[in-house]
Amino acid sequence: MEELSLFDSELRLMDIIWDEAPVESGKLVKIAKEKFQWSKSTTYTVIHKLVVKGFVVNDSSIVKVLIPK
Repeated sequence: MEELSLFDSELRLMDIIWDEAPVESGKLVKIAKEKFQWSKSTTYTVIHKLVVKGFVVNDSSIVKVLIPK
């Protein structure tokens, strides 16, 4: 089985996604701005990385968890 790993920024956002999912990506942008002072583009970049790694799916701007906490 392939070992899954996350960088710090990815883990920080995944912790929010695990708590909030399914969640609108726009809401994640607002939460990340409040908690981490991230820009919109930073949040969307991290979401994209999580999609590529197979942790989440972003379907019609709704982020859903694929890998349980």
